[in-house]
Amino acid sequence: MNRNDQQFMAQKIRTQYMEKETSELDALRTLDAKVKRPANVFGYVFGSIGAIVMGAGMSLVMTDIGTTVGIGEAMVPGIVIGIIGMFMAIVNYPIYKNILNGRKKKYGAEILKLSDKIMNK
Repeated sequence: MNRNDQQFMAQKIRTQYMEKETSELDALRTLDAKVKRPANVFGYVFGSIGAIVMGAGMSLVMTDIGTTVGIGEAMVPGIVIGIIGMFMAIVNYPIYKNILNGRKKKYGAEILKLSDKIMNK
């Protein structure tokens, strides 16, 4: 390793141990995450559950799992469960947008004020 590489590595390690200054940009990133994170978590969790429910309904319709679980005629319950899962997947995006827009209204003024302050420097 040459001298420049050693200095670079030493500086890289050194920066990990230095106290970080909190800047206005860091505060802006934090606020942005505070707005988006709840909507994203809801969207991923609710969408995944909807997909699992829809898959369970499809499995009841297309396989013999219904008879294994003790359901004699699994076609009708499978279709109903699949439609419920589809409905969950369809309403996921509007609910996500509603949560996101509510959070944007709540924190929007603060984010705009902070971003104007950063851009006008």
